[in-house]
Amino acid sequence: MTENSTNQPANSRFDGQVALITGSGKGMGRSHAETLAARGARIVVQDVDRAAAEETADSLRAAGGDPILAIADVSDVGAFAEAIRAVEAAAGRIDILVNNAGIAGGSPAMEEIDEANYDRMFDVHVKGAFFATKAVLPGMKARGGGKIVNIASVAAMGAVGSRAHYCAAKGAVLAMTKSWALEFAPWKINVNCVSPGWVMTPMVHAVTTAEWRKTHIDAEIPLGRYAEPWEVSALVAFLCSAEADFITGQTVSPNGGQVIVGI
Repeated sequence: MTENSTNQPANSRFDGQVALITGSGKGMGRSHAETLAARGARIVVQDVDRAAAEETADSLRAAGGDPILAIADVSDVGAFAEAIRAVEAAAGRIDILVNNAGIAGGSPAMEEIDEANYDRMFDVHVKGAFFATKAVLPGMKARGGGKIVNIASVAAMGAVGSRAHYCAAKGAVLAMTKSWALEFAPWKINVNCVSPGWVMTPMVHAVTTAEWRKTHIDAEIPLGRYAEPWEVSALVAFLCSAEADFITGQTVSPNGGQVIVGI
């Protein structure tokens, strides 16, 4: 037992905090938004798709929340920064950033990836996360604290026989996580990464068949199923909470044992 072991946070709630979740109009981003909102955070719903963002906002309002919309493309640095300035003016602060915005891009072979595909993959995942973090950093530094969670992928941690551009972009997210954790530590800003495996989302249902999923699960996932969205969101919420104040620069991968990496 350490000297200060009794100084534990009361709970993992986010009352009074503002959480910006990029790409939260649908899918995992919406799940993260709903999970953090249920624990007391005021959510900034950011997405390039206004209709999708409105759907998430409506869901949060129905549950008693007071969301703020930020409609911008994360890869458009100027427009995104302007949207964040408007959010900070309205909400007064951003305590939590979840860099969730992403695109799938299919599973093309190397020969099928052209310059436009490559650029878009890096623009959204790498450039988007980089400049979203830059936009919220001054406020976090001024307040002496904050939580940043980057969303990568199990594809950045193990071999995937296609989607080299996707794997490379998500690998860059892992590297930025480590660098930022060191750079921002003097201001008590924690930076961590969640690197999910397969998650049972509508998108997965849309691009796979039940037969394919069963074959894939049996062959590759020791725990015998895909993750449910809430399981990934619960991990994101933990890393955003006071309970994770002594965790920074780490990557956690909820993947059912698909990829097991030693220290």
